Amino acid sequence: MLPLCPKCGRPQSSTILCPSCVGWQAEIDGIRSPFRFDGVIRQAIHELKYRNLRAIAGLFAQWLNDYLITNPVPGEVVVPVPLHHKRLRERGYNQSSLLAQELVKLTKLPLIDDCLSRERHSPPQARTATVDERRINVANAFSCRDQRLKGKQVLLIDDVSTSGATLDACAQALKEAGATTVWGLVLAKEI
Repeated sequence: MLPLCPKCGRPQSSTILCPSCVGWQAEIDGIRSPFRFDGVIRQAIHELKYRNLRAIAGLFAQWLNDYLITNPVPGEVVVPVPLHHKRLRERGYNQSSLLAQELVKLTKLPLIDDCLSRERHSPPQARTATVDERRINVANAFSCRDQRLKGKQVLLIDDVSTSGATLDACAQALKEAGATTVWGLVLAKEI
């Protein structure tokens, strides 16, 4: 297995920060993923996200749990990346919340899915072209409703990470609310 960038989790030849992360002043402590976002995994995630194939969330959570067993990261509570209420109404469910609900059944960690919220509606990250556009798109989009995560190590769950901008924006809101660490765990990472 190749060493990983300690921040974004990208496979590389060493364990030092990759060139993309050297200048990134990120709040997220790290991002980990069992899969690359391509091929069959990409197709399966799209089935969950856009075609209402919710039944696959349990299998995905099993893969995330298997990954955590062999690649542990700090985490004492599980928090899914929230959708804006407008997008939640359109889709009918939050795929990240489904993954988190299934994952906590396996890890026995508590799920806190009503603290972090998306306050600002913005275009889907998939429609942005560059890393800078993605970061601007989600800047200050998230906030915490209360202080329940104060002093906690948060395991932040999402389906995919491309630039890490969404996870980092969530981490900023979580740390402003007192979380001590925030590690992103996603099913697939775009490499």
